[in-house]
Amino acid sequence: MAAAAARRPLHLRAHAKVNLGLEVLGTRADGYHELRTLFQTISIHDDIVLRPQRSEITIRCDHPAVPTDETNLAVRAARDLRRFAGVAHGVAITLTKRIPVAGGLGGGSSNAAAVLMGLDRLWRLGLGPAGLHPLARRLGADVPYFLLGGTALGLGRGDEVYPLWRQLRAEVVVVDPERPLSTADVFRRLDASLTPRDGTNRIFRFISSDLAGHGTAFPILSNDLERPALEEAPDLAARVDLIRGILIREGALMASLSGSGASYFGLFDDPGRARKARSRLVARGLKAWRGRTFSLDQYRRLWAPPARGRARGLGQGRSGQHGDHRRQGHPGR
Repeated sequence: MAAAAARRPLHLRAHAKVNLGLEVLGTRADGYHELRTLFQTISIHDDIVLRPQRSEITIRCDHPAVPTDETNLAVRAARDLRRFAGVAHGVAITLTKRIPVAGGLGGGSSNAAAVLMGLDRLWRLGLGPAGLHPLARRLGADVPYFLLGGTALGLGRGDEVYPLWRQLRAEVVVVDPERPLSTADVFRRLDASLTPRDGTNRIFRFISSDLAGHGTAFPILSNDLERPALEEAPDLAARVDLIRGILIREGALMASLSGSGASYFGLFDDPGRARKARSRLVARGLKAWRGRTFSLDQYRRLWAPPARGRARGLGQGRSGQHGDHRRQGHPGR
């Protein structure tokens, strides 16, 4: 018999990711693409509140572009988990967006994973990441990664996730060019010119180097989706050139499109350089955030059960994301 659900609301943080590198190796027999990618959790996040209710699963969101029906991945996650666990509980999901929508930062997938992990606790199911993994894989290729976080290798569709023994620690500046891109359209553009890979194994070469030795290995990495993304949105090219130029001139270890775009990011080993880069980007009228990378252990601690007597929800540590309002993490303009 299932345990009774908790009655108090649960406050969550659903963190974004960047792709430090992304290689498209070809098209699989099932129609998906064979990928090799290096995931990295960052401190920029959405806020989610889960409020128990009798039987209905509902969602509210402050962003007009986010659906609030059964097509929302967080709603699908809640329904799939309820069906899987054989319970009849309901939940009211409130989502406050900070991660750019359709920006290649995994916001929808992170929301779904956060709802899975949050409801696992709220409904007292005791499944944990391993028990939630089959559900996560069915929801989307990036969702399994958000059950683990940190610096991790993604293979297959990106849903085979292997944490790295050495975790990256760096400052990150993320820029939203405010030009949403469709992942399907970017991959379709890539397919028109996809050729067999040359076997350079850039990501494996990077992993075999010392992640702590900042500055030497990062030029190895690149994103195979950057070219087709810019071909899909030619109007984006000038903005990307501007963003990349500022990030590199201010000392970024690397600057790249994340996922299928259009968000762009730079990694820094100096907080002062990261602050200056963000300030220059904001001065040019761009939305930019400053944050930091999260290691596997840091991410695990976010989801660890709170100590007895503490009312803090899952993932409620310091945000580490800085916009004009340092505590709230809103983007600068």
